[in-house]
Amino acid sequence: QNMVMSFRVSDLQMLLGFVGRSKSGLKHELVTRALQLVQFDCSPEVFKKIKELYETRYAKKSSEVAQPQPQQHRAPETLSIHSSYDRSSTVARTSIATTNIDYPALYGKYLNGLGRLPPKVTKPEVQLVKLPFYMTLDELLKPTELVPQNNEKLQESPCIFALTPRQVELIRNSRELQPGVKSVQVVLRICYTDTSSPQEDQYPPNIAVKVNHSYCSVPGYYPSNKPGVEPKRPCRPINLTHLMYLSAATNRITVTWGNYGKSYSVGLYLVRQMTSAELLQRLKTIGIKHPELCKALVKEKLRLDPDSEIATTGVRVSLICPLVKMRLSVPCRAETCAHLQCFDAVFYLQMNEKKPTWMCPVCDKPAPYDQLIIDGLLSKILTECEDADEIEYLVDGSWCPIRAEKERSCSPQCPILVLAGSEVSLGPSFPAPPGSSEVNGLLPTPNTNGENGKAPADVVDLTLDSSSSEEEEEEDEEEDDDDEGPQPKRRCSYEKGLVSAC
Repeated sequence: QNMVMSFRVSDLQMLLGFVGRSKSGLKHELVTRALQLVQFDCSPEVFKKIKELYETRYAKKSSEVAQPQPQQHRAPETLSIHSSYDRSSTVARTSIATTNIDYPALYGKYLNGLGRLPPKVTKPEVQLVKLPFYMTLDELLKPTELVPQNNEKLQESPCIFALTPRQVELIRNSRELQPGVKSVQVVLRICYTDTSSPQEDQYPPNIAVKVNHSYCSVPGYYPSNKPGVEPKRPCRPINLTHLMYLSAATNRITVTWGNYGKSYSVGLYLVRQMTSAELLQRLKTIGIKHPELCKALVKEKLRLDPDSEIATTGVRVSLICPLVKMRLSVPCRAETCAHLQCFDAVFYLQMNEKKPTWMCPVCDKPAPYDQLIIDGLLSKILTECEDADEIEYLVDGSWCPIRAEKERSCSPQCPILVLAGSEVSLGPSFPAPPGSSEVNGLLPTPNTNGENGKAPADVVDLTLDSSSSEEEEEEDEEEDDDDEGPQPKRRCSYEKGLVSAC
């Protein structure tokens, strides 16, 4: 860094031209561009060029210092610069022998204290999980730890960087996902500083991101309907593209974050944001499992277990998606799932595009995109079986449709009371007011005392709602005179002496 900071404009232009970067701009812009080069792309060739430019500039002065001065009788003083490049840790160091100053690393240091000095020994790096909807094109900054600069709870960590002409063109020429949102983006990702496994995005408290002179919007919180439960924030990549200079100019990003004991790392990436339709097409291209392989899986599932006392002769699979309760169109499941039941890939991808969870709706276990497969056997069944919503796999790998049988019933729609004769009586404990067909859910007692003193009829049809006892007796007389007459709302004939109720 000290070598670069001491360069003149001509030296800076030669260095930037050596690596194909833009040489135009004021001196402070050239210095910023050169420092970024030192931080993120300090290959042995670049370091050699920096050393060469530095030695060329100070060669005359160094030779003068190295010459003996007999008139003053002083010991010869030398200014020797030693450089070494450690390939194992990718750390380039410089030291001046006369002052014994060990300068910081030229590679991997985040500006203004955002990052930490690279360790002398090889250490595992923080990695972020791959996001199906974000295809990484370039890694602008590897995950770098946010280091607090003081004991304050609110910290600020700035960063300066510039895009290459190729990256600018990729952004400008990309299509728009929606007005003002390009598909190729520069995104900021934040996670816990944990090297044990790939980390999911996780925001620190009080996060705010400022790009150049404007603050960038950060996803808000999901509302929580449960009392006492804190709302959750969807931790997604933060799109910085619309606030950046799409040119050779440098961009300044400032991350404000709360320092409450947990360590976080940030990374910058050039990505292409994908849509659910694009992921579906990709899945159809490379993710279809052959029907014969699916059939072999069915046989394996139904293979007789010698340790089991119950033999499984078949397994039922629904043709209805458990997500939207509609017939499957693209049946899929994760290869890690133990079940044969599928869900619809179209709706599954659309749901994860809005709120990424990547959980199987059948077994509630992780079902990430790179583990999804399209069931070729079930896809074939869906085209051959259009009149059933369920099938059954058999032990030999074959299948048969399961159709819902319509219930056939000859029972009457309403209760019918058939009396053998006048001697049958329900007793006085079942009173019923005239014109009522039911009291408290019990069958009514027929009126035994009519105007004409007639005995009750053999058959009393309670499906008719009468308003007086006279009408009931007249209808009963007509039924006695004509046994073949119509009997409304009776589906099946019953023998006398039987009482039927629904």
